[in-house]
Amino acid sequence: MFYDRQEAGKKLAEALKKYQNNKEAIILVIPRGGVLVAKEVAKILNLPLDLIIIRKLPMPDEPEAGIGAISETNEIIWQPQAKFYPDEIVEEILEEQQKEVKKRIQVLRKGKPLPDLTGKTIILIDDGLAMGSTMEAAIKTVYKKAAKKVIVAVPVAGEETVEKIKKLVDEVICLLLPTPFYAVAQAYKNWYDVSDQEVIRVLKEIVKKNS
Repeated sequence: MFYDRQEAGKKLAEALKKYQNNKEAIILVIPRGGVLVAKEVAKILNLPLDLIIIRKLPMPDEPEAGIGAISETNEIIWQPQAKFYPDEIVEEILEEQQKEVKKRIQVLRKGKPLPDLTGKTIILIDDGLAMGSTMEAAIKTVYKKAAKKVIVAVPVAGEETVEKIKKLVDEVICLLLPTPFYAVAQAYKNWYDVSDQEVIRVLKEIVKKNS
């Protein structure tokens, strides 16, 4: 187990040491929880960090679970269970999350576009992978933006999800593969929902450090 996301980030940085000071590398993190992990990685490896906005498409009767994910470039990943819901319900969820993506770009990234990813090495970070929909949407987005090499780096995930993600990118780094795997939270002693305010504060710290 990790004590918290900060500890997980420090350990993840160790596993990513070969990318330290790499002028072609950019860290993109899926907010919100992943930001606390990525902050430590960016600090230790001396790499630029930015947000990639992805939203889970919540299951109508169980919002904590998802039927897929959507990215800021409108890349959509569907989970098999999406087909069990009426088209109009699914369309409603999709439209709602498209609006939420736009809102989050304004709130968390101050309306700025993604950095230029052309020919870059992109390290995608989150605090863990459950079904992997949000990460898959992020992967599709960075390849669409002409990234040259893509690394997915997470502290914890389910083994099945890691095997699936490995087929989509150049490299996957995952520190823990718990068996049985129930949820990302099981790998953290101090787990809590990260707020938008905390994400904004962390990003300001990073900008201040780099300026």
